[in-house]
Amino acid sequence: MISTAVWGTGNVGRAAIRAVAAHPGLELTDVIVHNPDKAGRDAGELAGLDHKLGVAATTDVAAVLAARPGAVVYAASGEIRPDDALADIVAAIDVGAVVVTPALYAFYDARNAPAEQREKALSAIEAGGGSLFVSGIDPGWGNDVLPLLMSGLGTVVDGIRCQEIFDYSSYDQPDSVRYLVGMGQPMDYDPPMVAPSVPTMVWGGQIRLMARALGVELDEIRETVVRRELETTISTAAMGEFAAGTQGAMRFEVQGIVAGEPAIVIEHITRIHPSCAPDWPVPPNGTGAHRVIVEGRPRIEVTVEATDEDGNYAAGGNATAVGRLVAAIDWLTAAEPGIYDALDIPLRPAAGRLGRNRT
Repeated sequence: MISTAVWGTGNVGRAAIRAVAAHPGLELTDVIVHNPDKAGRDAGELAGLDHKLGVAATTDVAAVLAARPGAVVYAASGEIRPDDALADIVAAIDVGAVVVTPALYAFYDARNAPAEQREKALSAIEAGGGSLFVSGIDPGWGNDVLPLLMSGLGTVVDGIRCQEIFDYSSYDQPDSVRYLVGMGQPMDYDPPMVAPSVPTMVWGGQIRLMARALGVELDEIRETVVRRELETTISTAAMGEFAAGTQGAMRFEVQGIVAGEPAIVIEHITRIHPSCAPDWPVPPNGTGAHRVIVEGRPRIEVTVEATDEDGNYAAGGNATAVGRLVAAIDWLTAAEPGIYDALDIPLRPAAGRLGRNRT
């Protein structure tokens, strides 16, 4: 059994606790929280389970790391605190832990991570003997292992398009939806999520990973953005009102250009209400899905829908991202210390887990 700590108990952390507890090769030994109000609460309660797991949450990071866990699922956010997240992760690697996380965008394509950040991780690996694997859903398996697997089923591949199509009113992150994505903001507002170079910073690594696996050279990576305004004021259950004339939908692409054409594309189509941009692609369930289209012969299209936490599609996506990360822990533990990416980690079946924890 690999002793495993989960660091963070938000949207991703809840799923991480459940995944570690369900894995037959892992033992949940610690849960780290930032909010002192969560300290002392049982991990099962924090994860939304109907039973206790016998692990009390703690704010004492030093004590958890001093016990030298075999693995750490780092589930704290890194979007607006990348330096702090990297420092936390380096501290865990330094005590010999295998660290899996979705928090460091720069390390999705680990070979091209900024030299300063990469050196910090490598120094910790050399000192402590731990490892690092960064992945998620989008960026993550939705634009690395899934499209690459699909491409191998074709005879001729002309292009690959990976789509995330979501109604953001289902997200439990109101500040991110309103201010990072710009929903409900005036049309002259510049959403940080699509500021020049930011989409490439977040998703460019996935474009490079796919290009490397497909054996093609990229000419460049381009970005496109289109925004639509709400025609009428709408009200959402989770985030209140969004006024007519403000941003109600956004569609952007990160394009990998091959021989002058956008051959590898990651596209996001996001709305705050289905009435906005009805001519854009919509998810089959009306709320959210990930879709991959391989253009060629044959043309292959796969749409993935996941739900968790009482049918929530955003929670389902988080759970699949965590599933990929947690399933890699035993493989990483057996491998040599190092920094790994999605092309290194095999996609494996859920061995030993069929029928477990059905209650």
